[in-house]
Amino acid sequence: MGLAPFLPVPAAELCDRPVTLEQVWGRPATAELRDRLATAGGPREMLTLLEEELMRRLCETAGLGLVRHASGVIAAAGGAVAIGDLGVAAGVSSTHLAQRFKELIGVTPKRLARTYRFAATVFAIDPAGPIDWGDLAGGAGYFDQAHFGHEFRAFTGLTPTRYVEVRRRFLREHPGHALDGWPLPAD
Repeated sequence: MGLAPFLPVPAAELCDRPVTLEQVWGRPATAELRDRLATAGGPREMLTLLEEELMRRLCETAGLGLVRHASGVIAAAGGAVAIGDLGVAAGVSSTHLAQRFKELIGVTPKRLARTYRFAATVFAIDPAGPIDWGDLAGGAGYFDQAHFGHEFRAFTGLTPTRYVEVRRRFLREHPGHALDGWPLPAD
């Protein structure tokens, strides 16, 4: 799952902040890899060298199967899953599950579920047509429009209405842009 098997630190320590490879693997190891990549005969050899380095660093990660399975359930449900049920199904406490998630992927299962649910909701918005916010919120499993609005602002910094205004403006100003099918606007 993600980078956890290649990291010497819990993923939570790297969450929400930029880090360099040097900060994670150390200056000597990074310099050696950089030198090996610089002398490679081309992109294919560079990729092989990088793959070899990653395989060398690959380590057994306790709890990886648990997190992989639970995150798969969350993804398949589009985030609409009771987190407590995940722990029960796996035979672990919700606290243990949350700790494994934080350590291996940097966020709790609840945060991951919120992210999946929000992403599915945003992808369901058709900025070209009228939007029934109540139907959209209900269809995504939000209890009410206020809860939906709060989540929307937490993820985007915008109200749902403002988001659609910005997205429509972006689509008008940049017709055929590569990000045309993507949900997030460039304000």
